[in-house]
Amino acid sequence: MRGIVASGTVVLVILGFGNHLWWLAAVALLYLYATHGRGSPGTPPTTTGTGGPTPPDSYRAYRERRDRQAKWERRYRRERPYEARRQEREKSR
Repeated sequence: MRGIVASGTVVLVILGFGNHLWWLAAVALLYLYATHGRGSPGTPPTTTGTGGPTPPDSYRAYRERRDRQAKWERRYRRERPYEARRQEREKSR
């Protein structure tokens, strides 16, 4: 498979000297092979203590997103106190 992709890319680059759209096709071919090809790294299934796969949105992931959002909100209020107060007033209306 790697040889077919490499030879196809070379052919597209050679054709690209006459028409630059072939170069774009070569780049697209390489991109698709890199992201979806045989040697592309996949995401291994995560396991819990019981040995089963965890759902994509586990409680731990939710907590991390919630904590990250709270951290950014605290930083925003600290760096922009006037805008934060105005937003709080608008929320209370």
